[in-house]
Amino acid sequence: MKPSIKVALAGAGAFGIKHLDGIQNIDGVEVVSLISRDLEKTREVAEKYGIAHVTTELAESLALPELDAVILCTPTQMHAEQTMACLKAGKHVQVEIPLADSLKGAQDVVALAKQTGLVAMCGHTRRFNPSHQYVHKEVAAGRFNIQQMDVQTYFFRRTNTNALGQARSWTDHLLWHHAAHTVDLFAYQCGSPIVAANAMQGPIHPVLGIAMDMSIQLKAANGAICTLSLSFNNDGPLGTYFRYIGDTATYLARYDDLFTGKEEKIDVSQVDVSMNGIELQDREFFAAIREGREPNSSVAGVLACYEVLHRLEQQLAA
Repeated sequence: MKPSIKVALAGAGAFGIKHLDGIQNIDGVEVVSLISRDLEKTREVAEKYGIAHVTTELAESLALPELDAVILCTPTQMHAEQTMACLKAGKHVQVEIPLADSLKGAQDVVALAKQTGLVAMCGHTRRFNPSHQYVHKEVAAGRFNIQQMDVQTYFFRRTNTNALGQARSWTDHLLWHHAAHTVDLFAYQCGSPIVAANAMQGPIHPVLGIAMDMSIQLKAANGAICTLSLSFNNDGPLGTYFRYIGDTATYLARYDDLFTGKEEKIDVSQVDVSMNGIELQDREFFAAIREGREPNSSVAGVLACYEVLHRLEQQLAA
């Protein structure tokens, strides 16, 4: 029997909990350390999941001799720096989306990952959701070609709160976080690089200091187009909704669920071993470690997404 992979998880918030729930379903993986800012709350989470070591400092966990890997679910602004800290400590690392909040940060991570030879992966979850996997396999089999993707990413966050409605210590961002999901997915699903990208944004929030509404247009080299609408002002159904318009079908993807254009549900339960996109993402990370290979959604594999985001940021600034 192979020894278990011992992992530390940084960030005991909404997404950290999703990873802990997913890891419970994966054999041969043990969470040995939990890192978060609020020590008391972190201890409560650690007790629930049977995690022995608790700390507020990533460096303390990285110093654990038995540690093999780290999953980072920390604020966006810390992603690049913390990912590099893990790699420098000789640990495999998966960082939640986005890889960085600047192109230079993303490039620095990719360069260091290549230098170390460690598994370095970014949590572009849409690649792993069974709904999007189904579409990906249809494209790969030649049964479906994407003509257009129409995507709505809508939240109601006029105050600084997370997915659980709890106060956040950092500011989220429509471009460098939420748009990253769709920019990467569009190129990945089309199997074609993005060759044109345009963006517009609404007013800057006087307190949060970010645009609360944004519109992005993309075009792939194969001719497919994508329209992405994002908002933190939407007081209605929340989340991200994808419409794939193709030459043979129309698909509506809502996280792990998939429907036809006529709202007929498609059974995607046999697409992969789980219906949980986060769990599937984690399974890929640990499998890549065991097999000594580059994972789907490696930091190098998603770098093109951040090059596009950089171009859009420059366009918005101008």
